[in-house]
Amino acid sequence: MEASTVGEFVEKLRVDIWSDIACPWCYVGKARFDKAVQQLEGKVDVEVRHRSFELDPHREPGDTAPVVDMLVKKYGMSRAQAQAGEYRLKDLAKAEDLDYQAEGRDHGNTFDLHRILHLASERGLEAEAWQAFYVANFADEASIFDRQRVIDVAVGAGLDKDEVVAVLDEPEAYREAVRADEAEAAALGATGVPFFVVDEKYGVSGAQPTELFAEVLEKAWREKQPAITTISGAEDAEACGPDGCEI
Repeated sequence: MEASTVGEFVEKLRVDIWSDIACPWCYVGKARFDKAVQQLEGKVDVEVRHRSFELDPHREPGDTAPVVDMLVKKYGMSRAQAQAGEYRLKDLAKAEDLDYQAEGRDHGNTFDLHRILHLASERGLEAEAWQAFYVANFADEASIFDRQRVIDVAVGAGLDKDEVVAVLDEPEAYREAVRADEAEAAALGATGVPFFVVDEKYGVSGAQPTELFAEVLEKAWREKQPAITTISGAEDAEACGPDGCEI
């Protein structure tokens, strides 16, 4: 017996991406991943599902600080080192056609942002909202940790203002959805982001090069192809071919 594959696909390739809006490597890594998907357009059919992960879950809501100050305090680096790291990220972002504010950005608790992102997912605006929040945090000068700014960005992504305000005013709204994402990340052993899970089979950690993302996507897609088993019998069994049927 020999197995052969049939080039017909009935499902999309699902990719779960755990990220945080405050994570610069998530911003860069998603752009690299998107380039891989674009390169494989027409070959691989990808469906992305964004998942929540907080880098600083114990930070109090409303407690914001300049990113450089946070890096100095959290990692014990000098201000010069922290600022140099921001400029390096600016260069890496630019290589992916992304804007990046290397100075003046704020850092804060992202729990409310994740709750709004779950609302966006329910409204079919997941991709738009994630990208809008990324751009608002990394490319724009205004802080994403201001309530009115959150509302404006969410509405700009297509969400209804009243629904956004209602979620922000109700601390329990989508709380369990965010916590469920984080619990699943922990169960998978993810201790940092971005973390990509391809077809519930392959985990890719970090802002990997576009080429690696493309390689993993192609591999997972090939493995989704349904296989049939061809039973080989007598070599002279009757059959029809392009030139007709032998009688």
